[in-house]
Amino acid sequence: MTIAFTPGEPSGIGPDLAVIFAQKKSTNKLLVFADPDILLSRAKLLNLPLKIVESEQASAKYQLCVHPIKLGGPVKVGVLNIDNAQYVLNTLDKATDFCLSEKCEALVTGPIHKGVINCVNPGFTGHTEYLASLADTEKTVMMLATQGLRVALATTHLPLSQVVQNIKKESLEKTIRIIHQSLESYGISNPRIVVCGLNPHAGEDGCLGMEEIEIINPLINQLNQQGFNLFGSVPADTAFTVDALKGVDCVLSMYHDQGLPVLKTMGFKKAVNITLGLPFIRTSVDHGTALSLAGTGNISLGSLHTALEYAQDFINKKNA
Repeated sequence: MTIAFTPGEPSGIGPDLAVIFAQKKSTNKLLVFADPDILLSRAKLLNLPLKIVESEQASAKYQLCVHPIKLGGPVKVGVLNIDNAQYVLNTLDKATDFCLSEKCEALVTGPIHKGVINCVNPGFTGHTEYLASLADTEKTVMMLATQGLRVALATTHLPLSQVVQNIKKESLEKTIRIIHQSLESYGISNPRIVVCGLNPHAGEDGCLGMEEIEIINPLINQLNQQGFNLFGSVPADTAFTVDALKGVDCVLSMYHDQGLPVLKTMGFKKAVNITLGLPFIRTSVDHGTALSLAGTGNISLGSLHTALEYAQDFINKKNA
């Protein structure tokens, strides 16, 4: 079974992750979608041995299997180059093609720089939405996981001013159904999902907002009557205490920064970003491009290893 890997922004630490990963023999069959030149030049900068194998077979120590995709322009470590924005999208396009055609069984993505990509693809908001478009998938859900906590998002990469207008019954119901079905497919029977309120104190009985009364709580009651195991809506400021998380399989946050700061505090460098609802498995590192650390070797592969472990575990469950 082969896992596709896109290193992401070439001036960041994505190429470093691939090069350092190659220094140990791995049981993972990793196929890297990148320009071989950037990998070789980064290996030289890091003073690490590397051999490029343009095939789709498992690599030995010091080797990377690469599906070559040409850079758009020169790469200077730590310095963004708009000429390479389309290159990053090209790696995602080709890796997705391989997953959709089942040449690869999963996709693991490295960090990208949304600002640069917006220069060539205005409106680009992130991997989650872009991959959904490539796969012609109506609805996907972003979930991050670390030891002891899973957090899914009702809305993803939106300005805070647009969150309220995007909390709608139909979309929220689809989100909850995808989370429930995905967790069951991962072997969790009757998953318990805690649903956060949108407003402070979950609206304080309507004093601080009506979304809980008008949208969120009625939907929770409706789905529980259909056999779901939902709890809420709960105030987000107490949803993540040790006692509140006992027996919880996932917490659904209404927006990006409501739940992810807690998860990353608990498990940064050991967390994974998972896209639910795609026709293939996709996991990702939980960190950014770290431009200032590129080429230094002073980075951790913890999140990459976690992303690979989750991808492998999902593949095993799928094929069981």
